[in-house]
Amino acid sequence: MGGYEDIEGFHYGQEITFAADGRPALGYVSHTWWADEPRDGREPGSPLATETGFWRVQPGEDGGSVVEVTLAHPFGIAEIYVGTVTGTRVDLDHNVLIRTATARDVTRSVRLYGIVEGGDLAYAIDMEAEGKPLQSHLSARLHRVTD
Repeated sequence: MGGYEDIEGFHYGQEITFAADGRPALGYVSHTWWADEPRDGREPGSPLATETGFWRVQPGEDGGSVVEVTLAHPFGIAEIYVGTVTGTRVDLDHNVLIRTATARDVTRSVRLYGIVEGGDLAYAIDMEAEGKPLQSHLSARLHRVTD
């Protein structure tokens, strides 16, 4: 489910791919598409967003794990998140956000990922943008599909 202040809630579909190639980071790609009734020029199946990057897990100072996530978006934003891994939960907060001159005015994002009942991946993304306070933006529960 997606939404934001002044944006009517909406449903979307998503595919996330994590890929390991032997280096100490997981490749990450996410594609989302409109999955609601036609609205605002959008039809079911029309693309919404793509993000691509890498996830690196590093040993933390307290014996836990630190995760570093780098993401790039085609609408002119690149982000670096730093967070913690606790069991099957990953908490991420912005470390750096870079915008091009024409990008949306996003100033902060916080993400929570976790493996939930049945082995599904659930997440919630809060965003601070366009002068509005940090608030819920996206959330989903994704089912694992293997080749």
